[in-house]
Formats: sequence, structure tokens, C-alpha cells
Amino acid sequence: MQGHRSDPILAVATASGRGAVGIVRASGPDLAALISGLFARALVPRQATYLPFTDAAGAPIDRGLAIYFPAPHSYTGEDVLELQAHGGSVVLQLLVARCIEVASDADPVTGQPRLPGLRLARPGEFTERAFLNDKLDLAQAEAVSDLIDASTEAAARSAGRSLSGAFSNEINALRDALVTLRMLVEATLDFPEEEIDFLEKARARGRLAAIAQQFNGVLGRARQGALLREGISVVLAGQPNVGKSSLLNALAGAELAIVTPIPGTTRDKVTQTIQIDGVPVHVIDTAGLRDAQDEVERIGVARSWAEIDQADAVLFLHDLTRAGEPAYEAEDARIDGRLPAALRRNARLVHVFNKADAVPPVARAALPRPNDAVVLSALTGAGIDTLRQKLLELAGWHAQPEGLFIARTRHVEALRRSRDHLLQAQAQAARADAALDLLAEELRLAHDALGEITGVFTPDDLLGEIFSRFCIGK
Repeated sequence: MQGHRSDPILAVATASGRGAVGIVRASGPDLAALISGLFARALVPRQATYLPFTDAAGAPIDRGLAIYFPAPHSYTGEDVLELQAHGGSVVLQLLVARCIEVASDADPVTGQPRLPGLRLARPGEFTERAFLNDKLDLAQAEAVSDLIDASTEAAARSAGRSLSGAFSNEINALRDALVTLRMLVEATLDFPEEEIDFLEKARARGRLAAIAQQFNGVLGRARQGALLREGISVVLAGQPNVGKSSLLNALAGAELAIVTPIPGTTRDKVTQTIQIDGVPVHVIDTAGLRDAQDEVERIGVARSWAEIDQADAVLFLHDLTRAGEPAYEAEDARIDGRLPAALRRNARLVHVFNKADAVPPVARAALPRPNDAVVLSALTGAGIDTLRQKLLELAGWHAQPEGLFIARTRHVEALRRSRDHLLQAQAQAARADAALDLLAEELRLAHDALGEITGVFTPDDLLGEIFSRFCIGK
């Protein structure tokens, strides 16, 4: 059962397992009765109090700190109680059980349960309440999860900026500009005789052009922010023994994959996330592509093709030491013909010629290869930096000044929809017979799409989807 949004909630707010400190967090409209039942005393707001945590018989569970944040000056905007104890999972579960027990105990004055309805929190429910109580907008709330999940330093810093409101401020500036223009257009609709002069008097075309310029800047930064959050998945593909596993190890700077001269050593995918200039790159080493006789290897090859079909980019490895061998070249051509056409169409296929250390420069220069191919040696590391820059280029990354914010795919899509409606409004305004009602409608749709980002116009089912991906206790 989902539970009501006004129910008091409770959860362990720290990661499972052993730790020096663990936190049990409660939130609700009024936690005074819970505090009284736990400690037989009031707590000074926002002041850590060191005291014993005891069970119903008065026996000690632990000693630690209790901190009370009365509403509305708390993370959720409700009363919040945090119990900081030693970080053993058993201790924390005993504290949770004790809180629930106290909540159901009869109040000595009223005879009613001290805190009826106290229940375990759903994933993300504390942050959802912070959003619903206007402590955070939706983009900031999502940044909480992104900060926790950040896989690179750049992503963590960018999530911190979004949490502080940097992204939301840019969205709100766009919304304010659209609101001003909408007010002018919709007011003019009430006076039809003025429509002919409106576009000139209000400088509507110039305003639209300025807003469109703002949109392009925010959309570009949002794309970069989404890339910092989600990264790019890159599959290493090619025949057996061309050096895919060696290349994975070279890119990662660690011996992650087993490397031997025996063809077919890699039977299943090996995935490693590396970072290049702060961008997460999920590198997937796959089984060599060939007509395998072994059943296990056949399964591995099938999985390789499945990864290729889903990849953002593919590095097709070639062995320079075998170039010119008819059987080898024929197999490479067969693999090349089977690669998804979309990779070539979207410039997401890179030919990588490996083992340059084993072939003299003159011989390498004489070998035919695509102009944008990368020649390297996974063994010596020569050419690896060139490949790293190529991967950033594939990802669409552009070096950004300090101040980039984190973003999500849904933010980019909402911005793109909003900009498309704005472009339609521009096209309508450029017509000699411009219809202000159509212009007003496109501006409204652009405005609404922006509202989805910060949560002004967000359906409940989308909220459920967003917050369900948070960890419990946050």
C-alpha cells in the first residue's frame, strides 16, 4: 500500500552494512509525541542532544545524538527527527522498531496512539515531501539523487549546482520571458482592432528572437549536463584476438579483462566506466565476432551483437598485423556489413587499427583505412589519448566553463519541445497575416513544457516514477 502523503514516515537514512554512524530519520506533521515517548523530554530545536536510546523496558539499545528540526525549517518542510547511532544494521533496525512501538503506544493523557499512522517510507519519499512542501523544485529534487549517484567529480559538482538552483534559475528566466510575451499577446486578443499594430508596437518579433537565443544556450548546456549524468556507452567490437580486452585495460588503466593469445578468451561482456574530462564513458568489451563452434562462445557472440545494437558508439577494432590476409579481410568485411546502418549514418562508428607497435610506420602508411580511423597500440599506449578525444567528440562533449549544471534526458526533451513551440510562434509572427490566437497557443505550449522541468505542471504518475528511483531514507 502506498500510504497517504500526510502520514508520518520513518526510515534508515544511511547505506546498509557496517559503518561508524547510522541515521534513522522520521518526518511528519507533528513529532512532539514521538519525541516525548522516546526520551520523556523535549528536544531543543536544531541542537544535537547526546542521550541513551532505550527499549520499552528501559534497557539500552545504544547511545547517540538526537536532533529535532521543527516545521517548516527542515529538509521536508515537516517536523523531522534524526537519531544518530552506531552504524550496525541490527542497532538501526532496533531503533526503527522502537519508534514504531512508541508511535502505537497509548498517550497517557488522551489514551490514543501517540503518533497514529507512522509507517516506513517509500524510496525518495522524504525528498518528494520536500518538493510538495516547496522546499525544492522538481529539478532540484532530482539533483539530490544525481548527486548521490554521480560517477565522476564533474558530475558531482554539476549536480551540486543544480541542487543549489542554477538550472532552475535558467528555466525560470525563460518562463518569465515567455510569461511577459504571453501577457502582451493575450491582452491584445481582447482588443481585436489593435491586432494589426501589435507585432510592431510590442516588438514581438525581436522578443521572440531574443528568447529563442536564450533557449539555444540553455538547451546546449542541458545536453552537456545530461551527458555528464548519463555518459555514453561504447562497445569494443571485432574479430577474436584483435586486442579488444587490451584496449579496455589501456583505457581503464587497470588489468580488468583477461588477455591471452588464444582466440575466444573473452566469452562474455566486461563493462568498465572510465571518465574522460569528467564525462562517464561506459566501455563494454565483448566476445570476438566469428562463427563459433563452442556453445558457450556462441552465446557470448550473440550477446556481443545485442550490445552493439544498443550502443551509443562502436569501436570496430582491426589487427594491423593481419591486414592483407584474404580470410581475415573477408571476415572483417562481413562484420562491417552486419553493423547497424544507424551507426554509420550518425557517425557513431569508429575504425580502430590496433597493434601499431608491431608494424613499421612505412608499412602502416601503405595500408588502406578510413580517413577518420584511429591508429594505436593498446600494448604501448601510443594513440590512446587520440582515441579518448575521439570518444569525447562522439559523445558530443564540448569543454565547458566552470558552472555547468546536471540535467536529465527528460529535461532535454522538455526544453526541445518548448523550443519547437517557440519556433512555431516565430514562424507565425513572421507571417504577413499573423494570427495572434495561434501565436498565443504556441507560447502557452512552450510555457507548459518548461513547467514540466521544475514541477509546475507535472502529473502525479511522473512524480511517482521519478521518486521511486531514489534510495530509501532520501
